[in-house]
Amino acid sequence: MEKAITGKIKALLAMAGKRNTELARYLGIFPQSLQNKFNRGSFSADDLIKIAEFTGAELLIQLGDDRIVLDSSCIRDKEA
Repeated sequence: MEKAITGKIKALLAMAGKRNTELARYLGIFPQSLQNKFNRGSFSADDLIKIAEFTGAELLIQLGDDRIVLDSSCIRDKEA
């Protein structure tokens, strides 16, 4: 059974005309590591932000009319 997030990410990739291998390269991981994330449905917030940017999508949280857009400025600096 496919995880819900996995199906949505795969659909987003298809809509954007992107391939899994391209996404893996963009994320800086091996294709097998991406496949493991798909199998487990284990994507971090940073992953989701990068996936949205890679596909040209917008990642947001919406509560009523209030929206918070998540973009690369929200990604933790791993060197800090």
